Amino acid sequence: MSNDNQNKTPDTVPTLSDEHEPVSRRTFLGTAALLGLSGAGLATGLAACKDGGKTASHGAAGSAEVLPGQLDTYYGLWSGGHSGEVRVMGMPSGREIKRIQVFNAPDAMSGWGITNESKKILGTRPDGSLKYNTGDTHHVHGSYKDGTYDGKYFWTNDKVHGRIARVRGELMECDKITELPNVQGFHGIFPDKRDPVDPKINYTTRVFCGAEFHIPLPNDGSNMGDDSKYQALFSCVDAETMEVRWQCKIDGNMDLVASSFDGKLAASNQYNTENGMMYANMMSAERDSCVFFNIERIEKAVKAGKVTKIPGSNVPVVDGTKAANKDPKTALTCYVPVPKNPHGVNASPDGKYFICAGKLSPTATVIDLAKVLDWFDGKHKDPRDTVVAEPEIGLGPLHTAFDGRGNAYTTLFLDSQVVKWNVAAAIKAFQGDKNAKVVLDRIDVHYQPGHLNASMSETKEADGKWLVVGCKFSKDRYLPVGPMHPENEVVIDISGDKMKTMHESPVHPEPHDFIIVRRDLIKTRQVRSLDEFPNATKDMGGSKVVRNGKKVTVHLTSAAPAFGLTEFKIKQGDEVTIILTNLDKIEDLAHGFAIPKYNINFIVNPQEARSVTFKADKPGVYWYYCTHFCHALHLEMRGRMMVERA
Repeated sequence: MSNDNQNKTPDTVPTLSDEHEPVSRRTFLGTAALLGLSGAGLATGLAACKDGGKTASHGAAGSAEVLPGQLDTYYGLWSGGHSGEVRVMGMPSGREIKRIQVFNAPDAMSGWGITNESKKILGTRPDGSLKYNTGDTHHVHGSYKDGTYDGKYFWTNDKVHGRIARVRGELMECDKITELPNVQGFHGIFPDKRDPVDPKINYTTRVFCGAEFHIPLPNDGSNMGDDSKYQALFSCVDAETMEVRWQCKIDGNMDLVASSFDGKLAASNQYNTENGMMYANMMSAERDSCVFFNIERIEKAVKAGKVTKIPGSNVPVVDGTKAANKDPKTALTCYVPVPKNPHGVNASPDGKYFICAGKLSPTATVIDLAKVLDWFDGKHKDPRDTVVAEPEIGLGPLHTAFDGRGNAYTTLFLDSQVVKWNVAAAIKAFQGDKNAKVVLDRIDVHYQPGHLNASMSETKEADGKWLVVGCKFSKDRYLPVGPMHPENEVVIDISGDKMKTMHESPVHPEPHDFIIVRRDLIKTRQVRSLDEFPNATKDMGGSKVVRNGKKVTVHLTSAAPAFGLTEFKIKQGDEVTIILTNLDKIEDLAHGFAIPKYNINFIVNPQEARSVTFKADKPGVYWYYCTHFCHALHLEMRGRMMVERA
């Protein structure tokens, strides 16, 4: 084994101080003139920025405008749809702040799916290539503590490949991905809000996942023609380990998922209770259902070993079908009949109700969770007795949000509207009160709204300030850009009696669901520590090339505006691993790293290390360079990789 230190950065190259003190990028750029790296105009122009950004103030019925230099009062976490990503928005401005790479790989900007670290998270085939490079994120939900968001984790689903991903709130980066066994069309997702038994566990420990498509189990090609072998499974994933704890087979399929504030119940709306394989078969029943899961009973059954296992998977599976759960007092599941083809189930912030939107029915079904628990205790014979309201609210109701004042807001796909209605009034009307005023307001949106959410909506701290509506068609709202149109997001002020549209924004197709979280609940880390990266090189002098036979490791550092090595030599046929450590401690001072003709391009943030591995199959000189603007001498930040002929 050799240790070859090749062409390190000379001492005369201007860099930051040896200690790399943690300062802001504005401070760094503002003092660049002292290093002779920028003109007086740049330093003067940035002097006014030293105060940093101030938080915008938005009271009731306030403006959605966030002035330059001001910060939004909410984070918005958006699914990216078939882009496979999660997006971070500032609310109420609607400004896109970040795109978090999740299932979309490879990503040329960040290197997601290119670096070894990201490949480990995404999963690879035996040859080292990515197992999947597509994804379809539909829903984003956050972890809870004491009934509200705690900012620790956010989860999203991949409908196309049946995966669940976790995003660390402090970094806004994906850190784990799990592929669910025995499912396809994983659509609905929701974390629990507390443990159903232990009162000390008042935070999220489980994430529930609903499968939309039926598949033969096992799905090994042996039962494809036998529809009776097709089933859909409800999955429970451990919030910390991201391992699948258990699955529950049911009658019908699952669309979206909700969880109760007491941790006792989870539920999913069902639009295919017939287990139909084709459209016509899915429409034959008079009603569909909202299926409820008794979490405590399911986990007792798992602990008692009352499970089966599907060949090819070690996950315990309980039986939640109607035939196996006829006695409510021992049942694991409860199927509440609702109008045909429901779309969406949402939990009211007072913890009392789940609301299923009708889609094909112009109604919203209000289900009393206390009555569901009573059904499980044998106090109701008919699950339909748990329904306490079913108001007619408009055509094509899909999803519902809440303002914390007893009002619900539901998108009407066919009407291209949002309707505001009062839950208590709907219950009174269902009981026969003809004077109850259920619908309070309507507002047009453009066009065909799908998901919506309000600020802090499905938490105990729903504040009733802002509502965002995701419209599936923008049509004529923006300049034409060819056949593919953007989606349209509408921001609405709901702080008063009447809804008021504040602004619209075009968005890259095709986001689905989202949550709006108060900014004080998410505590981000702007600069990490090298101690978190075992393969990091701690100083510029540690840059080196290490050979072990045909395997070569290049330990490379960066500190603006230079790499630790100005060149290194390898041989054709070598397996090369480059570990790049960014020694800068300046917030926002990332370095990029690209090698022409080798399909390598990735980002390393301050005080982080990332690596790539490739085969040096092309002899010659290849300039590696920083792709992410970092310094007045950014263009000079490069070096030579010299590949000698075999």
